[in-house]
Amino acid sequence: MNFFIVSGLSGSGKTIALQALEDLGYYCIDNLPAVLLPQFAGEFKEQSGDGLENCAVGIDSRNRGFLASLPEKLAELDRYGLEYKIIFLQADERILLKRFSETRRKHPLTDHETALLEGIRRERELLLPLSSAAARRINTSQTTAQELRGLIRDFAGGELSSSLTLLFESFGYKFGPPLDADFVFDVRCLPNPYWQESLRQLSGLDAPVVEYLGGHDEVGRMVDQVTEFIDTWLPHFKKESRSYITVAIGCTGGQHRSVYVAQHLAARFSDHNLNVQIRHRELA
Repeated sequence: MNFFIVSGLSGSGKTIALQALEDLGYYCIDNLPAVLLPQFAGEFKEQSGDGLENCAVGIDSRNRGFLASLPEKLAELDRYGLEYKIIFLQADERILLKRFSETRRKHPLTDHETALLEGIRRERELLLPLSSAAARRINTSQTTAQELRGLIRDFAGGELSSSLTLLFESFGYKFGPPLDADFVFDVRCLPNPYWQESLRQLSGLDAPVVEYLGGHDEVGRMVDQVTEFIDTWLPHFKKESRSYITVAIGCTGGQHRSVYVAQHLAARFSDHNLNVQIRHRELA
């Protein structure tokens, strides 16, 4: 049984996240007043044996009249013994400004006296308690709607498993590092296949690139040392009841070296009784 609270900044993709969960069979309610959360959760728990297994509730700044009571209502959920997880979506200010400009939708915290940027910043402060308590924070600044659906499906699927979910994500530094990563490793010091004319248009998934990088001892040492680091500290995160860890691997363009290293790390940890996932941001 899963009970998710989906929150985040307006324009960050909350509707898409709820739709993705609904496609997975979750019973979803958007913009439920926070004061009704315990009553709804109680009914959900009572009905959970009758086909109602998983549920998601959207709570955001449209709920601002009730947000002050949210900590008290979340404490009531704890007393019910109902475990819940918060998914929080966010994006950079410039991206949110661009999205609202393109869609011409009104931000819920703007009025004739409050400009859009001021509303975005006020909303971020208003939702800070939810952001701080989130089990999964996703920055959608560089994420397409399709990719976001995939991330939500991966997270929800991992929650249905009893093991910790370990996500390896490759990225390119020239597009910016993922802001929701728990660990970030820079592999730009490794030999770059981009400078080999025959390899330039390929990726770290292609056999010629794999052969090229596999032929350099320093690449193997990098994979070994990152593996040792994760092996050492992963048990400590498990003790803290963490259910989702993101390890980001970056090179210049996110096409060759980071993809290769992420693939090899995922293979190393696939037999560790973990739910291992992999995402190549720039290849998507």
